[in-house]
Amino acid sequence: MRVDGRLFDQLRQIKITPNVSEYAEGSCIVEFGKTRVLCTATYEPKAPQWLVGTGAGWVTAEYGMLPRSTHTRIKRDKSMTGGRTQEISRLIGRSLRAAVDLKALGERQIIVDCDVLNADGGTRTASVTGGFVALALAAKKLHDVSEIKAFPLINYVSAISVGLHQGNILLDLNYDEDSAIGTDMNFVMTDKGHFVEVQGTAEHVPFTREQLFEMMSVAQKGCTELFIHQAAVVGDIFKLANR
Repeated sequence: MRVDGRLFDQLRQIKITPNVSEYAEGSCIVEFGKTRVLCTATYEPKAPQWLVGTGAGWVTAEYGMLPRSTHTRIKRDKSMTGGRTQEISRLIGRSLRAAVDLKALGERQIIVDCDVLNADGGTRTASVTGGFVALALAAKKLHDVSEIKAFPLINYVSAISVGLHQGNILLDLNYDEDSAIGTDMNFVMTDKGHFVEVQGTAEHVPFTREQLFEMMSVAQKGCTELFIHQAAVVGDIFKLANR
């Protein structure tokens, strides 16, 4: 058992509350335990300039943490030009593009904003997971009013963290675990069992190939559970694979 009483391969309590923003085309608050992220999807009727004439659209993301989302106040990142904020924004954007047929979207853009309200580890994985729900809700709204002709979603996408501590593999790290653990990895997957992205670092003791494969299996279990939570909100819009 872990400090918070979970099993090694057990997610924190997951909650997704949809339609929390009056103005965004799609929105939700996603909770991984004490981590809470507001995800909003905004439609823009024009694609980025470099896509004009290609017939394809774009999905991108911006990530940020509110000043008191952490134990001590952090400065607002006003530039979005570098460091951790940009790295996570790009991760979320890459992940969500794996959910969409960009040709079906047409020369249009959806921007998903992920604003961390409270941080207790796993903010990027919660952002990807909630960002997909906001994106799906936006896609439904745009399709319902014929702003986009073909429904553009092709995959569910979710993400989860996995750690390796003293030979034990832990799923969905909270802050205390994340800050103390030796190996920390993030996995992004589709509901068809494909990996979109794998990020990982061993701070002290390198991990073996066998441990990597075991972490991948635990991550797949976690993402599969997250897909079910997503489908509880958007399953009527877009069916989960093999269900």
